[in-house]
Amino acid sequence: MKLDDKITAIKGVGDKKAQKLSQLNIEKIEDLFYLIPRKYEDRRNVSYIMEAPFDREVLIKGKVVTQKTTGNPYSNKTPLRVLIEDSSATLEVLFFNAKYLKNYFKVGKEYTFYGKITLNNGRRQMAHPEFHPSGDKDDIRGIFPVYPLTDGITQSILRKLIKEALPLADEIKEWLPPEVVSQYSLCDPAYAIRNLHFPEDERQINEAKYRMIFEELLTLQTGLLYIKKGIADNNGIAIKEKSAAEFISSLSFELTEGQKKVWKEIENDLASDKPMNRLVQGDVGSGKTAVAEIAMFKTVINGFQAVMMAPTELLAKQHYASLKRDFKAFGFNVDLLCSSMNSKEKETALLNLKSGKTDIIVGTHALIQPNVKFNNLGLVITDEQHRFGVNQRSILTEKGINPNVLVMTATPIPRTLAVILYGDLDISVINTMPAGRMPIKTYLRNEEARDSIYSFVEKNVRDGRQAYVVAPLIEESEKLSCKSAEELFEEISRKFPHLRVGLVHGALKQEDKDRVMESFSLGKIDILVSTVVIEVGIDVPNATVMVIENCERFGLAQLHQLRGRVGRGKHQSYCILISGSDSKVAAKRNEIMVKSSDGFEIAEEDLKLRGPGEIFGTRQHGIPELNISNLLRHVDILENVKNVANNIIKKDPNFNLTENQPLKKKVQKMFGENIQLNL
Repeated sequence: MKLDDKITAIKGVGDKKAQKLSQLNIEKIEDLFYLIPRKYEDRRNVSYIMEAPFDREVLIKGKVVTQKTTGNPYSNKTPLRVLIEDSSATLEVLFFNAKYLKNYFKVGKEYTFYGKITLNNGRRQMAHPEFHPSGDKDDIRGIFPVYPLTDGITQSILRKLIKEALPLADEIKEWLPPEVVSQYSLCDPAYAIRNLHFPEDERQINEAKYRMIFEELLTLQTGLLYIKKGIADNNGIAIKEKSAAEFISSLSFELTEGQKKVWKEIENDLASDKPMNRLVQGDVGSGKTAVAEIAMFKTVINGFQAVMMAPTELLAKQHYASLKRDFKAFGFNVDLLCSSMNSKEKETALLNLKSGKTDIIVGTHALIQPNVKFNNLGLVITDEQHRFGVNQRSILTEKGINPNVLVMTATPIPRTLAVILYGDLDISVINTMPAGRMPIKTYLRNEEARDSIYSFVEKNVRDGRQAYVVAPLIEESEKLSCKSAEELFEEISRKFPHLRVGLVHGALKQEDKDRVMESFSLGKIDILVSTVVIEVGIDVPNATVMVIENCERFGLAQLHQLRGRVGRGKHQSYCILISGSDSKVAAKRNEIMVKSSDGFEIAEEDLKLRGPGEIFGTRQHGIPELNISNLLRHVDILENVKNVANNIIKKDPNFNLTENQPLKKKVQKMFGENIQLNL
């Protein structure tokens, strides 16, 4: 057998089992080594039956006193009861549907059992434990890995396969520079693999994990630095002759200090002969779009085209309308490209764009189609970047010759993690809010306050305002005790027949969602009942109340995004959280939401409470999935690998050195289609 052999090279693994193993990302023998145990069972110490705790897995050693089957003696489903004893007490070991085991246990012989002891009618009992004859070479004593499973694959199958493959671990040679291994006290890879799966003590587990985490984070950092360097090495479009001062002075408001600072960073990037590749983070309502407009103005006034891609058609149309309004006095031609446009409209937009007649085009994913051609693309802007894949951003960028790229997101991400998530981008943060923006008042209520909440919503609507009511589910669920959007829509419609109530959720077609949202935007709907599809939505300055049902079912960052749908106009706005949980974690999260309106502070707390899963739960961000590392817990290791990765890229930017070939392969495997390494 060899490391790169298919898993079927192991005896006993046929096509059917291989198909099941592929669901655990095990295709080749080497993949077995990187199946990370989710925990370990410590079976080193035998407990006396009398002293063993209940309802906790324990290791028991005892001699068989008696065994008997009960029920139909001819059925294979007959239960088997084995009575064992040690020097302290007796224990009944019960196996259901296990007549086949009757001849396995021998009276007077000693066996080891691992399982939970319960008390049944005053008798200690252990149901369906793992077991082996004491002293057997396959004894169940030791530290055992517990792996993630899939249907048809058991722990014993995985342990057996990994044990069979383990001798091949010695073929994995040290590939890190000796000075790195020495400086960071890393064990060698073969040792790490053996002790990740079958350690003898906690020290070996920690050494193995440390090595594997270091490797994984180094691969991640090196890949991100490679992408970033590749962008920096390109010759970009220097946009510096004419300034944006005329446009800035035309704005009806004064830029905040945060906006001024970020614009200065963007202006410096645009003036450089290297392509800009910058992320602008700003809390909901911080004025990112105004900064993007200034960048577009400077691009167009210097003879180049700009493009802005939005995640929804409705948001694209809103940007289109505001850009046309703001650039009208300067004679800029602003166009729109969306999938809902008819063929003639699309054809005209494409011709104008290709000829250079269009200065700025706004659209959705329609912009990345092959037939979209630019005349002189200088600036690419993606709005709400977390809704796009890294490849979609790349496709749009490739429609020009190394254009400047500006990425905007209102999803608050702590800087430590933003550096990783958007490792190929420089990062700017707008950390101030526009003057006169009133903070949203946030309140926590329970189900008992529903009538008073509805009365409050009705009062605001009578005053000429609008309201959102957000639910975690579309339809009623038998498993979850949550109010659904459909249920709330019917309830509110019955309660307020004189009000105009709308419903929008993810199961609707995009054109239907857009139609409802547009009606709400135009003031034709008083109360919009919704799921989280409005998390990234259009601005409705007249909406002043946000009611969020079962707030415990949303992440803190998501709650903050939803809350940001209101508070966009001149009227005082409110967010009412209705909690259906009395857990301590829910209480802590609710307290944070009520006390804080700072998205970055909330994101930090969310990470502490929930870990980075919510932010890093999908691959669409462009960051690869991590197998063993936790970006929050392992930030100290991350700092170390940054230095190592920087040195490697500085010394060997294209992985030409023989010593860096293993790392190159790891980077290619981790990033897949998101990276093109020079071969």
